[in-house]
Amino acid sequence: MAKKRKKLLKRIKPLVGIVMGSDSDLRVMHFASDLLKEFEVRHEVRIISAHRTPEAMLQYATEAASRGLKVIIAGAGGAAHLPGMIASATTLPVIGVPVNITKMDGIDAFLSIVQMPKGVPVATVAIDNAANAALLAVRILATSDDKVMKRLEAYKKSQVKKVKAADRLLARRS
Repeated sequence: MAKKRKKLLKRIKPLVGIVMGSDSDLRVMHFASDLLKEFEVRHEVRIISAHRTPEAMLQYATEAASRGLKVIIAGAGGAAHLPGMIASATTLPVIGVPVNITKMDGIDAFLSIVQMPKGVPVATVAIDNAANAALLAVRILATSDDKVMKRLEAYKKSQVKKVKAADRLLARRS
């Protein structure tokens, strides 16, 4: 199965890697994939645990740039070591998504990701906000890809239109 995955990834050449510690994180992390699809950004989605598969995590992080990835989005809950551990093993930008899986409403994951030591940066978005992680990845890619920049500009214009339409609808109801 690993050989099939490598062949497929060589063919699609993903630019963004989305990783998470377990399949339970998919309920949040799929929003990153959905948004990247909307922007037509090639990406891959993996489950790699910092605690249960540390060798696979290190291999993923150390090989990511040579495989053509430009940004990694890493989601994790609880102790949430995955984003920081990946950032420690790559020079690529890493965006952490704290996932709410504990009785602490994701605050534990947020603190684990945002409190990285000096020299190991991880951009961190709000708890369960994988969509913003994808938008940040798109913005990073847009700095060197005109097609992605055009899609980003169109997206921002559509957001303005949505707000104005909602405001007009509200004014009619008043």
